[in-house]
Amino acid sequence: MKDLPGIEVSSGVVLPEWIDINRHMNVAYYVLALDRGVDDLWAQFGITNEYIESGRGSTFAVECHINYLQELKEADPYRVRSQILAYDEKRIHQFQWLYHAEQGFLAATAEWMNLHVSLATRRVTPWPEAILRNVAEFAKRQTGQHLPAEAGRRMRVAKPLYALYEGDGDG
Repeated sequence: MKDLPGIEVSSGVVLPEWIDINRHMNVAYYVLALDRGVDDLWAQFGITNEYIESGRGSTFAVECHINYLQELKEADPYRVRSQILAYDEKRIHQFQWLYHAEQGFLAATAEWMNLHVSLATRRVTPWPEAILRNVAEFAKRQTGQHLPAEAGRRMRVAKPLYALYEGDGDG
């Protein structure tokens, strides 16, 4: 799976309990697989269970956009790739791709905005210097990558019969 966007951060297998009545992976478990990819990326930055349990901080997701593109089924192996789109002293904006690990098809994408928080105050707080350095090092590994076309997309019905969108439909 060369020449794919992002950097591989996680992998796994679709578990039987993740399968729904449609005999494919339920939408909630796509989010779980992608969220595990976030956790594995955070571990590379130094945001581990030990870091969180020590009271130094954690991250909270404040926005996530998922695109479901192709079915994953029971026992399918998957890989998660991540790309940092932007970060500052308190937040990180990242994009993920969920691939079938053997067949290579793209099953889903996710776009996340996360905040670094103090668990003592439940307020947004700056990243510690060591974590900020690790985020910067990860970002440097993305040389030559581009903003994904799917990033920042809005959800819309192309030709609605009714819409509350401004300038569209009868809404």
